[in-house]
Amino acid sequence: MALSQVTPSLFLSGADAPLNGALMSQKGITLIVNATLSHALPSHPGVECLRVPVCDLPCEPLGLHFDRVAERIHGNRAGGTLVHCAAGRSRSPALVMAYLMRFRGATLRQAHRRVLESRPCIRINAGFWEQLLQYERRLYGRNTVRVEPEGAGPLWAGPEGPRRAAPSVLRSPVMTRSQVIMSPHKLIRESTVSSKSNRIIYKPL
Repeated sequence: MALSQVTPSLFLSGADAPLNGALMSQKGITLIVNATLSHALPSHPGVECLRVPVCDLPCEPLGLHFDRVAERIHGNRAGGTLVHCAAGRSRSPALVMAYLMRFRGATLRQAHRRVLESRPCIRINAGFWEQLLQYERRLYGRNTVRVEPEGAGPLWAGPEGPRRAAPSVLRSPVMTRSQVIMSPHKLIRESTVSSKSNRIIYKPL
């Protein structure tokens, strides 16, 4: 997927798309956010480039750049913005999600769904997910998603809070698209999607 459109003026891609001057002109791009250490910053007339020097590793402090990048995207009134990393799967989607939370009023749940719909190949690493969760808590005082290791089973919502259910109480194996949490009063279905070795669980709102 060369170029993915998240909003009318905000795009996601890997490292190849920003090198295409004709494509940048066609999409009206005036700001390129390059979330890599070494991929080239293109030189297109009327296009500003901003580098976010991080690797796609869970230990990298991508969250330190959330506010700076979000503010720069928000302040780009001259045209569109392209945010990219090497493959457009981890660093750049995380930055776009932070922007959607900061300036578009989206929760992390909503931001993730919006980016995933526009670019289904995203796979944000566990460390960046934790930083996004911290950012959502800072902005909204709560979290709307939970990230668990892939392969973790359903939870039993008992009087002392959620805990892992014993195999004998499970009615079905773990599902790939949803997880059932059993409560004494009702069943609550939470949709799930995979992200590398983690599972992102949308909490009921």
